[in-house]
Amino acid sequence: MSVFRTFLFAPGNHPRRTEKAFTLGADAVILDLEDACPVSEKVATRSVIVEAMQRPRACLGYVRVNPLSTQFGYGDLVGVVQQGVDGIVVPKVESADELKTADWLLAQLERERGLPVGAIDLLPIIETGKGLAAVHEIARAGTRVKRLSFGAGDFTLDMNLVWSREETELLAYRSAVVLASRAAGLEGPIDTVWVRLQDAEGFAASAAHVRALGFQGKLCIHPDQVAVANAAFSPSSGQVAWARRVVDAFKAAEDSGSASIQLDGQFIDYPIVYQAQRVLDADARIAAKRT
Repeated sequence: MSVFRTFLFAPGNHPRRTEKAFTLGADAVILDLEDACPVSEKVATRSVIVEAMQRPRACLGYVRVNPLSTQFGYGDLVGVVQQGVDGIVVPKVESADELKTADWLLAQLERERGLPVGAIDLLPIIETGKGLAAVHEIARAGTRVKRLSFGAGDFTLDMNLVWSREETELLAYRSAVVLASRAAGLEGPIDTVWVRLQDAEGFAASAAHVRALGFQGKLCIHPDQVAVANAAFSPSSGQVAWARRVVDAFKAAEDSGSASIQLDGQFIDYPIVYQAQRVLDADARIAAKRT
């Protein structure tokens, strides 16, 4: 299973920045055809992105296409679904039908181009009120989607919210995305970008907060954010040590006929053990990624 702590955006129309982005330690890089790419360069940038994806790189490569409702969305998919592309990010998804259309187009292009059908990941961004209202249907759409993502920039614009440093206004909406993901059997979602680039402390707090809410990673828009988010969504050495003690102690208790114990004054039963095992599994996946 892949690790998805960090998705780093890079403008698809800047080859040097694109090349550098793949060396910065993110779990995946998203080459952007939407917000970071000028309208005048969108069509020409498609081939630039494909070329970048087909060069050797150290992490997964995704492409954010334009919304399917725009004049560029269909052409973006036709232009970039090629060998070497690991995933497609579809912004402003507002209905299950829209997601099904993207999935169907991907399948036809994969089949037409001799690619394994279903191999290219599909990551929708929920970033409007209409999209959030339909998030349960979107999550249950029956597509190749393994995880959702949440975009606060467009969402706060659409909802006329003030995006504060504390982000308290986003709690209910983030929680709705986590709940819809869990109810549909998807992985934990990916959280929004942090736009206050000079506020590293705020970014770290945001990442820790959404990790506690059930998100598995964060969208990043600056290289300095990658290491911070990677750390926030990775178990610490102390957490790993505690998890190993819990699993080992509970195994010994089970062997002696007990299904609940105390460890350092904390009550331990199956839910706590399962959580501890999850920590160990996450640490193992991250360690495997480093090798």
